[in-house]
Amino acid sequence: MTHPLAGFLEVDESARTVRHYRYAVERMMRILGGWIALTPELSVKLLLGRHVWDNAQHADLWGKRLPELRAAAQVSEPANARLVAFMDALEAAEAPGQTIERVVGVYRVLKPQLLATYEAHLAGANAVYEPPTCRILARCIEDERRHLAAGETILRHLLRTPELTARAQAYEARLWALLEAAGGVTGVGPLARASAAGAAEAPLSDDAREFIRLEQSTGAWPIAADLIAALDGFGAALVAGDLEAARGWLDASLVPGPDLEGRLRSARGGRHRVVAFARVGAQRLVKLRIDRDAMDLTLLLRCVPTEAGWRIAALEPVTASAAQLA
Repeated sequence: MTHPLAGFLEVDESARTVRHYRYAVERMMRILGGWIALTPELSVKLLLGRHVWDNAQHADLWGKRLPELRAAAQVSEPANARLVAFMDALEAAEAPGQTIERVVGVYRVLKPQLLATYEAHLAGANAVYEPPTCRILARCIEDERRHLAAGETILRHLLRTPELTARAQAYEARLWALLEAAGGVTGVGPLARASAAGAAEAPLSDDAREFIRLEQSTGAWPIAADLIAALDGFGAALVAGDLEAARGWLDASLVPGPDLEGRLRSARGGRHRVVAFARVGAQRLVKLRIDRDAMDLTLLLRCVPTEAGWRIAALEPVTASAAQLA
């Protein structure tokens, strides 16, 4: 029979495991925070903001636990170089059209594996002398379960076509292979991952459905009818692949460069919609999103009134440094 004071981990090993947890959580927190400005979809933007806060709390809890294990406070330590490579690959999904990759990487790969690791640790922890660790694990498990349920709700909203679903599955498999090679967040393997399939969102959930409703409610912008017609004309020309017609909506002073011409050509076959709008004096700033199965493109347009009607005086793809319109 196991002695009642037998521990799951020795003190030094426990401190090392806590540092591994803190590395994964702290790095994830920083990644989510950096993605907020890069993500056009309001529902995802709000969810990332909610979970940055939770993960910051988890990192702080683990950091404060370390001195109680005779280790320096607030220190993070990756399990191995392969885990760092996995986190680098996760963070690399920074292109404007990679929202699906961002959500899949966190909510179908990293968080499910982290949650399974927490659950296994709690199941093996000694209730006699590890209550502080058990309390932190219980808090993190509760939060991560909510995160998984909310992430799946958002993914069901994003994955509107079989092509997008296949794209998500391929990316999930690629990232999971990297995490498996690292031995998971603690580097010891074998890997397990918790599933959010069929999980219902609790009353005190992360409001994923409300985030989706807010995103959908922003579809009607106070835009004048003649400007709507101009934007529809420009967008329709892009998705039809008719660059000559698209150029007809550009102001004479605007000459797109070759890089932008290539991006405009790649919009063919997509669906266009306005996702943000702002009035600046007589001008209008508009984000026009082109949704495609293989690529999403968001264009920031500066529209000006002319004698011939509304024309686009500036046009650029949205990047990490582009202004976010409220």
